[in-house]
Amino acid sequence: MSSMIRIALALLCLSTTVRAAEDFSVARAEFQAAHARVTSRQPDDPARDSSELRAYPLYPYLQAARLKRDFAQAMSGTPGQRTRDMEAFLELHGSEPVARELRRDWLRETANTKRWQKYLDLFDPEIDRSTLWNCHQLAARAALGRADDLADDIMETWMSPKSLPEACDPAFNWLRSKGQLTPQLVEQRARLALENGEAGLARYLARSLPSDRAAAIVQWADLLQQPKKNIDALIASPGRPVENEALLAGWSRLARRDPDAAADRFAELVTARRLDADTAGRYALAVGLAASWSRKPYALDYFGRASVEDFDDIAHEWHVRAALWAGDWRRAKSAIEAMPPGLREDSSWRYWAARANEQLGDNDAAREGYAAVMPTDNWYAVWSAARLGRPFAPDLQPMPINEKEVARVAAQPGMLRARELSALLMTSSAKAEWRWTYDRLSPDEQIQAIGLASDWGWHLQAVAAAAKKGLFNDYPLLYPRPYDRAVRDASKFTGLSPELIYAVIRQESLYQADAGSRAGARGLMQLMPATARRTAKRWDLPAPSNVRLLDPATNVRLGAATLASLVRRADQQVPLALAGYNAGPAAARRWLPDAPLETDVWVENIPYNETRGYVRRVYWHSLVFGWLEDRQPQDVKHWITRTWRPAADAALQPR
Repeated sequence: MSSMIRIALALLCLSTTVRAAEDFSVARAEFQAAHARVTSRQPDDPARDSSELRAYPLYPYLQAARLKRDFAQAMSGTPGQRTRDMEAFLELHGSEPVARELRRDWLRETANTKRWQKYLDLFDPEIDRSTLWNCHQLAARAALGRADDLADDIMETWMSPKSLPEACDPAFNWLRSKGQLTPQLVEQRARLALENGEAGLARYLARSLPSDRAAAIVQWADLLQQPKKNIDALIASPGRPVENEALLAGWSRLARRDPDAAADRFAELVTARRLDADTAGRYALAVGLAASWSRKPYALDYFGRASVEDFDDIAHEWHVRAALWAGDWRRAKSAIEAMPPGLREDSSWRYWAARANEQLGDNDAAREGYAAVMPTDNWYAVWSAARLGRPFAPDLQPMPINEKEVARVAAQPGMLRARELSALLMTSSAKAEWRWTYDRLSPDEQIQAIGLASDWGWHLQAVAAAAKKGLFNDYPLLYPRPYDRAVRDASKFTGLSPELIYAVIRQESLYQADAGSRAGARGLMQLMPATARRTAKRWDLPAPSNVRLLDPATNVRLGAATLASLVRRADQQVPLALAGYNAGPAAARRWLPDAPLETDVWVENIPYNETRGYVRRVYWHSLVFGWLEDRQPQDVKHWITRTWRPAADAALQPR
């Protein structure tokens, strides 16, 4: 997609509620020309800036670009006018997004050159929150002799369970020189690291400890890094001392890696280490939890050996899931009843309590439970309606958005800057301005900002802001359809419903055509380039470039084709195909039951939290998109299905 097309599309997304985009057309053109000169290091004379440019909302970004260009010269030799200009700019804009990069440059340079007073003049703990900047300010205070509360502040930083940057070493050395970085503090931090699973850091810290203190740390690290080998050694040598926390940590690591190996050793461990019933229960719980993630048949046995007092929320949830997988509805009901009230009242576990009651023949309690879940507007609400044989309609609750109030929010300087930055495709800066401005609005203004973002086509900002405020039910606003042509073309091409395609787009990218992930997925449906190329070949489509994957029509067609291939190979089982789309076909294939299993039970037992949530949310989104078509209650009987292993074990292989 050409840059001109991108600019045109961005401008089309801008609201005309406050000021038409062309109001800034002259200043915008001058800004673009000046900014291009600065970034390409061409001659540039600020004195020739017009009054229109100086009044343009993005003028500070031009000033910042000039300062960054001149930064190396400003920092070399004796401070001069450029240095004073930098300081003046940071004083004026120091907390604003426009100054962030310059702020980091200035902090880094003053720290590297040990100009500590300059560093402290700018440092603000509310803005400069990273450990790096904090450690530099500790070093600055130490160098300048500002020792008030310094030891306590350094100790607070020291007590981190993770590795810290080298910039922290001067502060720690200062604490050591005062005799306050004691072996006790070193050991405390090493143990924090072990509790956080950071065996390497714990080993490093143990080097400076006396041998007797270091031995226990190293033994714990050994148990984390090679649990099977070291647990076998402790079973073989019952008299060898080991800390209870270290042994349990190593055992839990072994269970997660290889639940069968842990189950095989459980009785030997209990005997060799002379574990009493309460202690043995904690080791059994670790096996039960790991076994449930792998859907092992002995999971319930090990959950049953543990005391309910040792269960946390995760263990409670997987105890129920293991019972569901085993078809033990009485056990599922009792496991739900054993949950703490706050967890038990969640819509998910109220649904499963109703399911258990239904399976156990208490139909009145089941119907009452399903009816109580239906108003919660989620995956479980729809399943409850399906179980009751009722159609389902989402509970629409429009946000109190007022056009005049939206206009007032749009007139905020930060919103004007965000709009203009977006028009100029300075996307990351536009998002930063939006967040910075939004965070400074009153609660009522923030609701109006959600409407403004929707008007602008900034659906990511609208949905994310609404979710943060717990506002989910304004479905027309939060479930837009900005890519109808691309989606309908892809639907016709693949046979998938437009509602399902839109549901995947909303979940994958929140409508961001230029979305990218750390793993390299791109575009509206978050396609990996290699996957997109394979799909294109199989569906007789042109091979897409990485840039072309950011084109909505290309991305949606290839994404829908990828999902359609998965659906076809999954014998039309959409939940199974969605799990494969999110976690990969191989992972989804591992989770298949040996015999057909009710789909709600299968989805509940997906071991990846992300994928389990993904399948539920995409299904919910697809229902909402369908309901928005005519606002009529949706027939959801088809939700009640079974999940099975497709024929010839070819599940989820590409087309």
